[in-house]
Amino acid sequence: FLLLLTKMLVIFGGVMGALAYTTLLERRVMAFVQMRPGPNRVGPFGLLQPLADGLKFLLKEQVVPGSANVFLYYIAPIVSLIPALLSFAVIPFGPSLTVADVNVSLLFIFAITSLGVYGIVLGGWASNSKYPLIGAMRSSAQMLSYELSLTLSVVGVLMIANTLSLTSLVHAQSGYWFGVIPRWNIFLQPVAFVVYLLSGIAETNRLPFDLAESEQELVAGWHTEYSGMKFAMFFLAEYANMITVSALATIMFLGGWNGPVFGPPLLQLLLPTLWFAIKIGVFIFFYILIRATIPRVRYDQLMY
Repeated sequence: FLLLLTKMLVIFGGVMGALAYTTLLERRVMAFVQMRPGPNRVGPFGLLQPLADGLKFLLKEQVVPGSANVFLYYIAPIVSLIPALLSFAVIPFGPSLTVADVNVSLLFIFAITSLGVYGIVLGGWASNSKYPLIGAMRSSAQMLSYELSLTLSVVGVLMIANTLSLTSLVHAQSGYWFGVIPRWNIFLQPVAFVVYLLSGIAETNRLPFDLAESEQELVAGWHTEYSGMKFAMFFLAEYANMITVSALATIMFLGGWNGPVFGPPLLQLLLPTLWFAIKIGVFIFFYILIRATIPRVRYDQLMY
């Protein structure tokens, strides 16, 4: 029980820290792309900016629209955040760093993350405002449509590995071909990888597919009427889903935590988790770079 509790605290603490600093990374990278400094005043190199943002969210006035459905309005951010965080319970961050090694963990993640759309739909509808409602309707249609291609993109990988366990998927990609090329599924399933990547970006409502928010058209989309910690919960859920999609891409196509292991025993123990984190970081950087460089598509083009 104590070992399980320790794993839960380590993984949850690491994920929450990663979510906070992903926001800083995104702002800094986008600033450099657009030739401006970005947040660099709060702490050295702006490293304390996420803490300042968190305090601001905690202290902001909680504004509730007068005509909103109050119960659903408050419950929507929770419905978005909890499934986004629950998926981390079955993601293996290393050979022995997972809270629950379930033999159908991939199925569990697809099931639990598909519930997140309910938070968006409830938030948009409960606000009783036209822009959030349009954003919620867009999001529901978008996520239902792209979930099909997202699920089908992993079928080839599952047929190769013959398992739904994420840990077994990583073990199936151990070793090398010809002593040089890693046995990663990206080399066997390149089309599936591209389909998964595009569908994952659409599923997480990120540019160029962020039609549910679409600031130029819908103010801020489904979370227009949210402020303070309720808005922060929606924000965290989006970044948590980004990390989940990146972690699954790493596990299914890039060999998970597999990588060169060398040095003293302590380093050998830490290196797999480090390789896993680096691969996730590459995907997150790719997410941010896409947002900074590619314009948003029209809604009819997205659905087409």
